[in-house]
Amino acid sequence: MSSFVDWKDLKLVYKRYASLYFCCAIEDQDNELLTLEIVHRFVELMDKYFGNVCELDIIFNFEKAYFMLDEFLMGGEIQETSKESVVRAIEDSDMLQETMEEYMSKPTF
Repeated sequence: MSSFVDWKDLKLVYKRYASLYFCCAIEDQDNELLTLEIVHRFVELMDKYFGNVCELDIIFNFEKAYFMLDEFLMGGEIQETSKESVVRAIEDSDMLQETMEEYMSKPTF
């Protein structure tokens, strides 16, 4: 069974992890194996952050999944290869959000 499908002028690259399917549409000149590795790294990042990631983690925390993808990829190119750096950036963002929520919940006089 192949993880690559030709569709119109694109190639679809997909990978299954437990009950999750990750799909990417790439152009003809892009490397399919590199795309599979990028998907694998993204799943590893989500596993590191969420612990054994499942569809509910992605559904209820989709903004964190997008933020993680933005920290990892930019403009279709790998921006950061270190899992620790990406997870640290997300945790820093979480801390900033918690601090902001605490600030906004205090009454002003």
